[in-house]
Amino acid sequence: MTTTRTLTVPAPAPEAAMNYFGAELAFEVDPDDLVRDFEAGHTEGYVVVETRAEEAFAQVRIPGAINLPYRDMTPESTKHLDRDLVYICYCESSNCNAATKGALKLAELGFRVKRLSGGITSWIATGYPVEGSQENVKPGGIRCAC
Repeated sequence: MTTTRTLTVPAPAPEAAMNYFGAELAFEVDPDDLVRDFEAGHTEGYVVVETRAEEAFAQVRIPGAINLPYRDMTPESTKHLDRDLVYICYCESSNCNAATKGALKLAELGFRVKRLSGGITSWIATGYPVEGSQENVKPGGIRCAC
């Protein structure tokens, strides 16, 4: 009997899958959900945070995002942030971990966080609006800059 590669490792029980995927969704937001919230005017309760360097933020960013490079996150640099909000961190793409590092630092500082799946590269690839000095930048034209 031949076993498919896809099912070499059996799928988990439904309860385990619920726990895993529920946790994944608790940690991440996808670009589509975020842009739909923007379009519907649902912008309360969270702040979008660009975790790359200042020059990357100046080049291209998600509208309304703030810039807080993960390397600069300290109790002093974050004391102005509202601890009742959720901070959605993003960086260049899944090839960059600045959003993960930023989310970790913010969590260590006592903030609630999520990460934006795919970063600014996925955001641009789906055609969502951006701001910055190079608003028409194409995927692949963005660099990590962290």
